[in-house]
Amino acid sequence: MTALAIRNGHLIDPAAGVDTAKDILLKDGRVAEIAGPGKLKHAEGAEVIDAAGLTVAPGLIDIHVHLREPGQGYKETIATGTAAAAAGGFTAVAAMPNTTPVNDSPEITRWMQSPERGAQVRVFPIGAATRGSKGETLNDFAALKAAGAVAVSDDGQPILKDGVMRESLAAAARVGLAVIQHAEDTRMAQGASMNLGPASFRLGLRGMPPEAESSLVERDIRLVSELRDAHPHLHVAHASTAAAVAAVRQARRNGLRVTCEVAPHHFLLTEEHVGLYNTHAKMNPPLRSAADRDAMIEGILDGVVDAIATDHAPHAPHEKEVEFEHAPNGITGLETALGLCLRWLHKEWRLPLGRVLSLLSAQPAALLNLKGRGTLAVGSYADVVIFDPKAEWVYRVAETKSKARNTLFDGWTMQGKVRWTICEGRVAYTNPA
Repeated sequence: MTALAIRNGHLIDPAAGVDTAKDILLKDGRVAEIAGPGKLKHAEGAEVIDAAGLTVAPGLIDIHVHLREPGQGYKETIATGTAAAAAGGFTAVAAMPNTTPVNDSPEITRWMQSPERGAQVRVFPIGAATRGSKGETLNDFAALKAAGAVAVSDDGQPILKDGVMRESLAAAARVGLAVIQHAEDTRMAQGASMNLGPASFRLGLRGMPPEAESSLVERDIRLVSELRDAHPHLHVAHASTAAAVAAVRQARRNGLRVTCEVAPHHFLLTEEHVGLYNTHAKMNPPLRSAADRDAMIEGILDGVVDAIATDHAPHAPHEKEVEFEHAPNGITGLETALGLCLRWLHKEWRLPLGRVLSLLSAQPAALLNLKGRGTLAVGSYADVVIFDPKAEWVYRVAETKSKARNTLFDGWTMQGKVRWTICEGRVAYTNPA
């Protein structure tokens, strides 16, 4: 493996408390040396990347993506999804288990990580909490972890039975895994295709009440409290309502290990973006009210939100070209996350750049206990994103690396252009100016 010397860049590594001009030497897949500009001691013969005027940061980590393999390769493959990830500055992604078949076994977990899948960045599978994600019988969490799973979840199929969720939290705590819950009481949401509110009334669509999310978050937090001595970790996926974020905030004040993530579409868009039945705006959880959207922003700014995660959900074009109620949920997000976060969280809402990068790297790594990632300290994995923080650019979905085109951000102006993505010392994406 060729050694890489990244010279003349500005290093921002929130986990290490670094925000200054530094040169970095990458060797054998690890960070070998960090020094002041022009002061690397062991870079002789290394290939040089000139990062003058650019920000150098730990590779981004997305803890909530859908790569669709096995079984749904017509939507996305691990190869194409991770190519999109690399183009967006991500060096690691955690893949949800709602594949075909469901990833509820060590065999599928290992299959997803096999070199034959052609992944451009590191894939960390999330195993199904219950067999077939049916919410009944727990899987063998220790075996899933041994095969490489970094958490358990029935994402898309919430665990409704209190006893099963309690068992999941306790069993996961015993082996050191988080339980990631898709908080949706489907008994309240049956037949819903968007948020319950003025827009759903105007369009004549059945709406999902915000309580469908918040009530399940509150139930799960109660279970965590009852299991306090076992130290379970509950992670709330794609939080979208003010009440859910408020519940997480209070749980943390009570000393519980409860964390949450928010997707860019939930802090930027509202139910009004459904427009006249735009199926690209159909997702689960649905786009919410402006008040809920503002609560997501507040939660990010005040630190309650632990991570930005895309919930990258690719679909084939023909699947979205149907009546709104019949379209599948979700939009893509890997190539737009950094640009949207820099444009809005940093430039518009003045969140410091280090905080933005921490939400996209150091904090996700900590949530899933991805040791040696989310930082560029010496000895850590050589996972790096190099981007131009001042560059404005327009996202064109026609140029995507993903198989899918289902996005609402086509034509949006982004801030911060990715120039290089380096995964474990290997250049996974390059787009020099």
